[in-house]
Amino acid sequence: MSVTLTPAALQDIADLRQLYFEVYGHGYPVPLGSDPAEMRRLITDPHTHWLVARRADGDEPVGSVVVQTDPGTRIGKLLGLAVHPARRHDGLAGRLTGAACADALATGTVDSVYATVRVVTEGPQHIVVRNGFRPLGLMPNAVEVAGCESLALFVRYADGVLEQRATVASVPAPLAPLLAAAEQTSDIGYAAARTVEAPGAGAFSGPSDAAGTAMEIVTARSFVRRRFLERFPDPADRFFPLHSPNAILTPEDGVFEVYADLDPAARSCSLIAVHPYPAAMAHALEPLMTAVTRTGADYAETLLPLSDTTGLGAFLTAGFVPSALYPAMRRIGDRFHDYVVLSRTSRQIDFRGAAVSPLVRPYLSAYLRAWTATYLPLHEVVS
Repeated sequence: MSVTLTPAALQDIADLRQLYFEVYGHGYPVPLGSDPAEMRRLITDPHTHWLVARRADGDEPVGSVVVQTDPGTRIGKLLGLAVHPARRHDGLAGRLTGAACADALATGTVDSVYATVRVVTEGPQHIVVRNGFRPLGLMPNAVEVAGCESLALFVRYADGVLEQRATVASVPAPLAPLLAAAEQTSDIGYAAARTVEAPGAGAFSGPSDAAGTAMEIVTARSFVRRRFLERFPDPADRFFPLHSPNAILTPEDGVFEVYADLDPAARSCSLIAVHPYPAAMAHALEPLMTAVTRTGADYAETLLPLSDTTGLGAFLTAGFVPSALYPAMRRIGDRFHDYVVLSRTSRQIDFRGAAVSPLVRPYLSAYLRAWTATYLPLHEVVS
């Protein structure tokens, strides 16, 4: 039976909620499939491309996908891909993915679209690759869906973007396995980047002397948003695409403020920005992570320029592990700059239930090497 792809409309909200329930049950952690207010906002947002697959003989949705874009950063995110169980084997998921990405890139306001794909089955990983996405990393324990799950990062680029990447002269040595995986899987070269010892980087030794630092959390969303804009009036200083802070973490003396996006449903946290500068909280990352864990978040991540050796070193020392690359993520002038995702999880990592395809397997190996170097130094094992 044929289907047509059309933009989502407000009158589709009830049927779309039913579709997401039939596909994911009650465990879907993304509001676009369950929260009518958020669905209404996205459907009416001119920067969101929401496509619905409908049966040719009626308006009932049998598939859905969204590409949410941020014109300020020129980045889009593919999310909410859902196909009715009865239509899973006729290529509809790939057709929806390709059409939504083509619509977003055709606007000329987007340089790349990324997707974080669950690795409970291999199918979604192959769907995005067939639609031009490149595998670029693996984030263990990143989300709570049907239990604690890992996500793989894939990115699709507009024509010519990768050819305009800025050269990175040096990177911290712990990132070498991740860069090698990108070269192997996505043909993105780092031959010009030499590895160096980052300031402070080394094996994670657990809580430091700052572990007793009292940390306060402010979760008044509107206040946090206003404060964030006051602290970072220049958009260039608050680069974390498609995330906005809903919490501030700060010590009692207020010497720094960390702006975070806490997601209770997914049990995750994104560390978005630090005022006055990232190094100000380097000595207190351990109590900061303790405070994050107390909110119920088992997973924390941050996003840093690949060229920021000092910032990367601070997070590496605090037990964060290089998890994913995003080459050519940020446009500055006529060049595109690479970023890296570092993550840390407080849960035991268990890949036995993961379906890591050959596309992503090099990133699994890279993560395991980096995790071992961080938490299981060989000299300690030998001694």
